[in-house]
Formats: sequence, structure tokens, C-alpha cells
Amino acid sequence: MRKELEQALQAFRGGKPVCLFDSEKREGETDLLFPAEHAHPETMRQLRQDCGGLLFLAIGHEVGERFGLPFLQDLHTEQFMMDKWKVLHHLKTNDLQYDSRSAFTLSLNHRDTFTGITDKDRSLTTRRFAELYSELVENDSSQEESMSALGKEFRTPGHIPVCRESEGGLKTRQGHTELAVGLARLAGLTPVVIGAEMLEPEGDNALSVEEARKWAEARDIPFIQGSDLIDATL
Repeated sequence: MRKELEQALQAFRGGKPVCLFDSEKREGETDLLFPAEHAHPETMRQLRQDCGGLLFLAIGHEVGERFGLPFLQDLHTEQFMMDKWKVLHHLKTNDLQYDSRSAFTLSLNHRDTFTGITDKDRSLTTRRFAELYSELVENDSSQEESMSALGKEFRTPGHIPVCRESEGGLKTRQGHTELAVGLARLAGLTPVVIGAEMLEPEGDNALSVEEARKWAEARDIPFIQGSDLIDATL
């Protein structure tokens, strides 16, 4: 295992951030990632101030299965949905430039949040989702019990967009969702990760991999390539 990856895993286990670049052949973007179980208001503040991209919660396939969370792309192309909401016929996701499938599932707010958008609110939603999943696994709860527990604490729509890993993980899809979840698994953590894409602070594009690496090095944040994570996982 490469030294950079070992350092990233050690940092992640300690609740610290990691920068992860996917690939020039894919989105060509670097994400700043934190383990969701360690999310606090300052975590969300750093993500929104230092990144600029969408804050998203990446969850493992097993997490999505336990809670019965649908892919929005599937939900929006259900025939009865398109028949009722005609605009869905026109809004089909059939032209993604980086993949054939969107990872988005439902967005969430914890029921104890106010608007759901503040750093305090979003950290509660993020951290508690990861904690709840771990508790349900430990208690060997059924899917029905897990969905009920989720509904008691969370509502949808919300201010934390959730992205669900494809079945098979990095073996079947090598997007940011699978990479983030793969990092958590390799670190021995709950497969729930909060992150955001890094954008140019004075431009219109994703932050270049060179600039993202410099930014990470200046702050002593581990920087890893998606290819290194894939090699260590597969």
C-alpha cells in the first residue's frame, strides 16, 4: 500500500479530512471528505468555505439497502410517476457525460433541525445518520425496523443530498460515491462519508488536481488518487 494512502487512512480514522481525486478520465474533480460519524459544525463550515461544490453524503450499498433508499433516477422513470408528472418525460437522465447512472437518492434533514441548512443542522443530520446506521447494524435490526427508525429521526426532502453506492462498489462503478465509501471501508469506518467537490475560488471550473494537491499539502491534509484506492481495494 502506498505511503500516501496509509497516511490518508490514518487521518480518516482520526476524524480528519482527506482530499481524493477521481480521474482525468472521469469527472476530473477532487473531493474533500470527512467520515460522517465525526461530522461537527466546523466540518460543514470547512466544506462550504474551502470547496464550493455540492455538499453530499456518500453511503454504501448496504446502507441504502438497509434503509430501502431508492435511486432518484429509478424513481423518476417509473411509468406511473411519468404518467402523473408529465414533465418527467422531458427530464430523463439519459445524457450524463461521465456515467450512465446518477448516484443520487433521497435528501434528508434530521427532525431536530430548524431549516436544516446551518452548519449545526447539517452536521446533526450527517453525524446522526451514520450513528443510527451503526446502531441498527449492531442490534441486527430488520429492514422494516430500520426504515421505521429512519423515519422517526429524519424527513425528506432535506438539505443533505445523499448519494448511494452502486452494488458491487468500485468493481462496478468508480465514481466519487464509490471512492468515498471505499475509503471509509478501508479505514474500518462506517460506510457513510460527507464531502464536497473543490472548485476554483476565482474561476468557473473544478480546481485542478495540481492546485488541489498544493492546497492539501499547505494544510497537511492527505491527498490521494482514486487509482491508488482502487488498487488497494480490488
